[in-house]
Amino acid sequence: MMTVVWFKRDLRVADHPALARAAVQGDVIPLYVFEPEYWAEPDVSGRQFAFVRESVDDLTSDLAGLGAPLVVRVGRVVDVLADLHARVGFDGVISHEETGNAWTFARDREVAAWCRVNGVAWEELAQSGVVRRLNGRDGWAKQRNAFLRLPQVDVPAGITGPVVPSDDVPTLVASDHCPERQLGGRQMALSLLGSFLTERGQRYRKDMSSPVTGEWSCSRLSPYLAFGCLSGREASQAAAARQREVKGTREGWGGSLKSFQARLAWRDHFMQKLEDEPALEHRCLHSAYEDMRPKVPDAERLAAWEKGETGLPFVDACMRYLAATGWMNFRMRSMLMAVASYHLWLDWRLTGLHLARQFTDFEPGIHWPQSQMQSGTTGMNTIRIYNPVKQGKDQDPTGVFTRKWCPELARVPDAFLQEPWTWDGAGTLLGKTYPAPVVDVLEAAREARDKVWAVRRGGAFRDEAQRVVHKHASRKDPQGHFVDDRAPRRRKASVSPAKDGRQMGFDF
Repeated sequence: MMTVVWFKRDLRVADHPALARAAVQGDVIPLYVFEPEYWAEPDVSGRQFAFVRESVDDLTSDLAGLGAPLVVRVGRVVDVLADLHARVGFDGVISHEETGNAWTFARDREVAAWCRVNGVAWEELAQSGVVRRLNGRDGWAKQRNAFLRLPQVDVPAGITGPVVPSDDVPTLVASDHCPERQLGGRQMALSLLGSFLTERGQRYRKDMSSPVTGEWSCSRLSPYLAFGCLSGREASQAAAARQREVKGTREGWGGSLKSFQARLAWRDHFMQKLEDEPALEHRCLHSAYEDMRPKVPDAERLAAWEKGETGLPFVDACMRYLAATGWMNFRMRSMLMAVASYHLWLDWRLTGLHLARQFTDFEPGIHWPQSQMQSGTTGMNTIRIYNPVKQGKDQDPTGVFTRKWCPELARVPDAFLQEPWTWDGAGTLLGKTYPAPVVDVLEAAREARDKVWAVRRGGAFRDEAQRVVHKHASRKDPQGHFVDDRAPRRRKASVSPAKDGRQMGFDF
């Protein structure tokens, strides 16, 4: 039997159920397709393309060592499969399930139709805790945890298959300036996993909220998990082994590793949302919010936010840092989306696309549910409106991060750094070398809060919200990874995001 192993967001040979299955069945054609139509989509970017290309190169080397070099093609997947079928023939296709964007979903349906017409069996295997065709969230956590405890799939001892030519790969999306981008490939993933579990992660629980400390203490594994250079099961089981090693010590490892395991679980939780509701990439999870914000944005506000020129120092510093690195710690990602949605009153679909392009680790299943959660459009999550001034003071108390990325503020005294409009010397700065704030922070937050809460009134809202809760809300699980993330029934005093375990972020 000859099988095509179609690699997508699973760029590794270890813990790869699809590759292992094909290897025991007979000859294998390992295939990766660079799809020009995908790289023309509005949520992708040059930094992602470069990362994927490096990861594919790493995968090519690993597969060559197993005896079957990767076949790399450029084009539509159905055209590539048709060409391979005519050249060498094959009996089946095996790949992993993917929770992608609407484009990849449509592409997969096209592949399924081609396989049916041509008598080719296509088998999709699970590679994460995401469950297809799930009917509500009751019991999901137990299923997810059971999958993570299964033994990892061994790397095949060797692979045989025909010699098939590859294509030269052009640059399919314009490169963007991201000088501090993480490099792709499994070897980088393994290096980061090792250093996190033995050194960098010791203060993870304490340090992950600040961009100053999070850059070092966070695992930085998110792009490697997003594109499958490392499986979630590998990361979870490696962390579990380290948890057993440090059990009983008082060095901070226990709490940090528990928090890391929880982040891995929440990662699957958010991906499950998009798996269950693909339309939430484009439509508010609760329909009552669909027309709350204008579809045509305030162009000046949107541009100021994208460029890091809002006049809100900590927001601007974070946006500029993200542009240069392709990464941002989880709490600041949440803040950036919340400020755009509440203070600037911009629609999440527009700002979400910009952030998707900025993130090297863009994972649709995490990104779009989180974009809605931080914008208050789910109908079930607590409304959290970050105060960017307070966040700057809390997360960058010395101002070192803000001043590095907003050098125009170098001469502003510490006491006024996060709100320079209150400084006596503001007249020589604002509107000249640094922008005046585009909104009044407190007034904009009050107006947004009133508008969002006003939508929640009425029985029709509650009825739909209950359906959303049944389908998407987290439940507590035996391992303690999850807490109930649904909103309170009535408005309560605000809870600090730093102390609220329900405040889940985009990243690790």
